[in-house]
Amino acid sequence: MKTLIAYLSYSGNTMETADIMADYLETDGVIVDLHRIGIDPPVDASAYDLIFIGTFTWDMGATPDEVKDFVLEVGYKPDNVAIFGTGETQFGGDDLFCLAVNKLVTFYQSRWSGLKVEQSPRGSQENIVKNWLEGVLHDVKSLT
Repeated sequence: MKTLIAYLSYSGNTMETADIMADYLETDGVIVDLHRIGIDPPVDASAYDLIFIGTFTWDMGATPDEVKDFVLEVGYKPDNVAIFGTGETQFGGDDLFCLAVNKLVTFYQSRWSGLKVEQSPRGSQENIVKNWLEGVLHDVKSLT
């Protein structure tokens, strides 16, 4: 299986989550390409069996412009997209926490619920990341 983990990270939390995901997937024998949204050259989304898009939530619940540009750059809505993100409940409470994740899950009509990480994925949240990945992988493997 070949996967793409495309992410945008300013503080490093979303990048750290992407790195944990990549390490876990590679240990499971999955081929992983990491893509830094807004930095790396465009990708061919059709080359991947599974695409993860990672973002943070910006400005009172908004999806960052770079992530929107990435979506437009892909040019179509793949049906194999899973969304993850990092956020902080201290900025806007539960209503705005990782709202960009919700928006992207809805946009892509993703079959998987979005992964939401409070700030950094360290500690017990690393298990949340791994459990979410196991669920996505189990789903994908049962579809093939």
